[in-house]
Amino acid sequence: MKYNQLGKSGIRVSELCFGTMTFGGRGMWSNVGTVERQNAAQMVSTCLAAGINFFDSADIYSDGFAEEILRYALGTHRQDVIIATKVRGRMGRGPNDTGLSRKYIIEAVEASLTRLGTDWIDLYQIHNWDADTPLEETMSALDHLVQSGKVRYIGCSNLTGWQLAKAQMLAELRGWSGFVTLQALYSIIHRDLEQELMPLCKEDGIGVLPWSPLAGGFLTGKYRRGKPRPLHSRRTDPDKAFLKFNEERGYDIVEKLDELSSAHNGTVSQGALNWLRVKPNVSSIIIGAKTLDQLEENIKCVDWQFTEEEISALDEVSTIKLRYPYFMQAQWKND
Repeated sequence: MKYNQLGKSGIRVSELCFGTMTFGGRGMWSNVGTVERQNAAQMVSTCLAAGINFFDSADIYSDGFAEEILRYALGTHRQDVIIATKVRGRMGRGPNDTGLSRKYIIEAVEASLTRLGTDWIDLYQIHNWDADTPLEETMSALDHLVQSGKVRYIGCSNLTGWQLAKAQMLAELRGWSGFVTLQALYSIIHRDLEQELMPLCKEDGIGVLPWSPLAGGFLTGKYRRGKPRPLHSRRTDPDKAFLKFNEERGYDIVEKLDELSSAHNGTVSQGALNWLRVKPNVSSIIIGAKTLDQLEENIKCVDWQFTEEEISALDEVSTIKLRYPYFMQAQWKND
């Protein structure tokens, strides 16, 4: 297992991060996965044995139950790992039980600390933007948590380029802690991140944590052009799937991944992860699993890697059209 700097922070994390979204299967996450305590403990043990020291959760995953399961699964290994969790989603019925207000952030971190059974959270991330709360209030509250020692570093997720840039500039002007990571949708199918957010992260030294690196299961190899779709899966009905994309282009990518991965005795999912492993600014890739077999297959991606020529071939088949103003800037790049 390789270890990378977590953005511009001073800590190192494994190049694979185990995500706990499949833990619990309660509330709005009941259709994502139902990994209960015993299976979760086995998965976490497998991760630790493979050298994974980075675990990601969120308060809204299974209404907080995922954090509790992670606490149980880690057992006595708290000191050995980096724990990340998130705040922003609704955790109650009251008008202030959601968002990024100072009140909600401070209450939410205390609740997460209790569920995780720890005195500190290594990486505390805002899960999304909150247009109803002044950004200065949010960043001030997050800095307070860092200064109090309850949070070591802060990160963000699902922000636009201008939102992330504004947050970083505000933190710099006020002398507050800034974001060290951006957790974002990024895979060989979803490459929009590369147009604006990735250059910003490179400029500011922000580590990228890709979520859904297998495009909601599409890049596992079980979806093939002209073949029946697996029943009871997230993309059995693509019109109802959370992630939308051009599946014909997706099949082209899967076929190329299959071709190149097979040459290394690898699988489609391992190939998709290995494409991400070499991308700049990627600190760690968040992998999830419903079964131990899935987890073990994904971890084995670190056993091999693509050549530069193979990465170029995958870049070509998965390229996306530049949106304005990026295509204008590209035309003038060598002027």
